[in-house]
Amino acid sequence: MNLNLSSQICIEPVHGENLWLNGKIDWNMGLLRSALTWLSEKTGKSILKLTDKDYQDNSLTQLLDIYGSAYDVNIQVFNDLQHTITGWPGGKPNADDTDRPERAFPFPKRIIVFSPHPDDDVISMGGTINRLVKHGHDLHIAYETSGNIAVNDEDVTRYMHFINGFRRMFSVENDDFISQKYAEVKEFISHKKDGDLDSRDILNIKGLIRRVEARTACAYNGIPKSNIHFLDLPFYESGKIEKLPVGKTDVEIVSQLLDKIKPHQIYVAGDLADPHGTHRKCTDVVLAAINEAKQNNVRWLEDCRIWMYRGAWAEWDIENIQMAVPISPEELRRKRNAILKHSSQMEFAPFLGNDSRLFWQRAEERNRATAALYHRLGFADYEAIEAFVEYKPI
Repeated sequence: MNLNLSSQICIEPVHGENLWLNGKIDWNMGLLRSALTWLSEKTGKSILKLTDKDYQDNSLTQLLDIYGSAYDVNIQVFNDLQHTITGWPGGKPNADDTDRPERAFPFPKRIIVFSPHPDDDVISMGGTINRLVKHGHDLHIAYETSGNIAVNDEDVTRYMHFINGFRRMFSVENDDFISQKYAEVKEFISHKKDGDLDSRDILNIKGLIRRVEARTACAYNGIPKSNIHFLDLPFYESGKIEKLPVGKTDVEIVSQLLDKIKPHQIYVAGDLADPHGTHRKCTDVVLAAINEAKQNNVRWLEDCRIWMYRGAWAEWDIENIQMAVPISPEELRRKRNAILKHSSQMEFAPFLGNDSRLFWQRAEERNRATAALYHRLGFADYEAIEAFVEYKPI
């Protein structure tokens, strides 16, 4: 079953300054944003301070011909970007939502955040999750894969030592079974060589470690246990970096959850730069389930919006952002604390990649950089911003 739906995600293409330096083009808002962001950065001016001369000196005279003056272009792009900023990602009740990225009603909303691994939710949108919970929405977190191969053997050994010590301390019944399992795990790890695949027992223990961490992070964010869903999509369970093909069962699992919750909002990973491909496959599965729901004309989808976030690897370009959620210093600290609950994914996680920064450092620096860009363009000086793009099923 080939579900490469992520290739169908429609983001307005922007080709950098060469596009508007090579003659007249058909301008859309994405290109206008990109051009004015480039011009603002090049001149060191905020958008509303750009002048006719700035346009003329930087080969953007065609915009003056179209719009009449720098002011007219500036104010249009400034207002468009300003309307992306909201402190109410679930919509603000009893407020005019004409120029807001998310509608006011229904309120509160039923919301599902799909997280490819058991920490992508807090890494990618931990501040927004905190805000949605604070505003009283019925927030569900769906962890799509077990994440078991991203746990070191040292963590397994540490937890097994704890279990063995707990057994001895409290004289646990069925002592023989625990002792035997402890010995088997210890023996397996002691003889394991580089490249050896884990046994199913080891993979299950590693998956359990990540479940415990995810539950702890959710509890910290005020998300009840009943709203935490571990989907364990089958495509992931190869025991290797290379995953199995996405299949019908994967889509059915997601479809069943969607039909159960009937969400008003869905958040899904758009971070397709994940070096091991899990994010892309998870996105394909969710979008396939959504497209299937559309084909079946399910009623809940008529009143549902889908927002795509990015994670540890990249951020949306300014020309594509449709919702920007400001994060206060305290909320950014809470986001860091939630990420740190995933202790197996800190310094010794197997798949940190070529980037030596820890996940919480990547997230904070990315969110601060987005806020700093908005500030340079002339907007308020926020501590950090999490950014989203809306996905509309075709």
